[in-house]
Amino acid sequence: MANSKSAAKRSRQTATRSLRNRSVLTRLRKMNKAIASNTAEKDQTAERALISAVDKAAKRGMIHRNAANRRKARLNKARTAAPSTAAA
Repeated sequence: MANSKSAAKRSRQTATRSLRNRSVLTRLRKMNKAIASNTAEKDQTAERALISAVDKAAKRGMIHRNAANRRKARLNKARTAAPSTAAA
């Protein structure tokens, strides 16, 4: 329980922001799983949507900028590696 009005307000703000951040991170995980599970046919619109969502999350401070770059690099690496493994 907060001891002052300002502490109570900060507690409410933290709860609101945590809920928003959790929903965004959950959405990113679901999008990533959907792309990873769809190995037969890569949907470029889904990949673009994921990259856009990662960039927006980094811009809003929900994930670190370097973490966003790392996620995008791994996605691109998997995308370029997929055709060579499918051809083999």
